[in-house]
Amino acid sequence: MSNQEVMVVYKWTAKSGQSEALKAIYKEVEQQMKENEPGALNVQCYFDEHSSTLVVMDLFVDTNAVGFHLGTTAGNHFQSLLEIAEPGEFLFCGNVPEQMKEAALGMGLKATFAPHVFGFERTVNA
Repeated sequence: MSNQEVMVVYKWTAKSGQSEALKAIYKEVEQQMKENEPGALNVQCYFDEHSSTLVVMDLFVDTNAVGFHLGTTAGNHFQSLLEIAEPGEFLFCGNVPEQMKEAALGMGLKATFAPHVFGFERTVNA
């Protein structure tokens, strides 16, 4: 992850009987991000059948790309998601400006904002 990139990791827990609807919405979200958000570098979804929890990892080129996502794809699906699932904590990893922090908290998200401190990236040759 570069100094500019922002990773957002979060989860939604489906309400009773809504697991397939939750996955279906996120298939739409993933497709829309792929087609319409060049600043979205990586989107991965994981689903725990036992707890009906969808875990999502989004990687964006920078905070502008995160803002674009929140104002478009995420904003368009947020109300539908609230009808079928409970949001968990949202972890914003990277340098997130105050205005974006306020916007996320204003949406009612339980959010943590953690700037990059240290780490490494390894490229594996296949």
